[in-house]
Amino acid sequence: MSFSYTAKTLVKDIVNELPKTSDIFKKNRIDFCCGGNIPLAEAAAKNGLNVDILLEELHTVYMKYQNAERNVEVWTDSDSHTIIDHVIRNYHRVSEEELTMLSPYVTKVSRVHGDHHPELLKVHELFYELKKELMEHMNKEEEIVFPIIRKLVDGTIENREEAIDMIIELEKEHDYAGEILRQLREITSDYELPFDACGTYRLVYKRLEELEGLTFMHVHLENNILFPRYLA
Repeated sequence: MSFSYTAKTLVKDIVNELPKTSDIFKKNRIDFCCGGNIPLAEAAAKNGLNVDILLEELHTVYMKYQNAERNVEVWTDSDSHTIIDHVIRNYHRVSEEELTMLSPYVTKVSRVHGDHHPELLKVHELFYELKKELMEHMNKEEEIVFPIIRKLVDGTIENREEAIDMIIELEKEHDYAGEILRQLREITSDYELPFDACGTYRLVYKRLEELEGLTFMHVHLENNILFPRYLA
């Protein structure tokens, strides 16, 4: 793999080839999952960024990780069964645990600090909306859609059009989760902590931001690698 990215390279293609670049896009608030099908220059312009500086940051990541093993049991060269198993193991189970463990902290911070920081009341509302959406979404994937995709792979599907409609519906659910995450960033001013933030307050913001990253990678694997195999 050589560094051949230019201003015209699609954001999703960069992340597909070198997953660690997702950290750069996340830092610069560039959506590489739902909105990754646009050139780097367009993504930079949308966020008021200098595309040349962005390319330099990407090159730094490339130089650092070019000799490391690709963090990919599951990227573009892997079969669909492998990707599905990886998503369930490394994204569904991890997300379920984090959503469950983080819930009492979000509730506590909003209750204790909500009077002086009313944005925390909205954070509480959005978090539980996200939790409900993701839990239902992951259950639907595992119980209904992933088994259907496995049949598409094996050629044993009876109603292909119905299967495609279900995949499209999952993409719409991804968009909805992405919008909740966008609102969380907006209401928290990019998770900027106030001067009087306690330890629990800091913990909640840090873990919400990490949950965002986890969700983005989950969506990226599906929207940009798995689903296009069957929607093309």
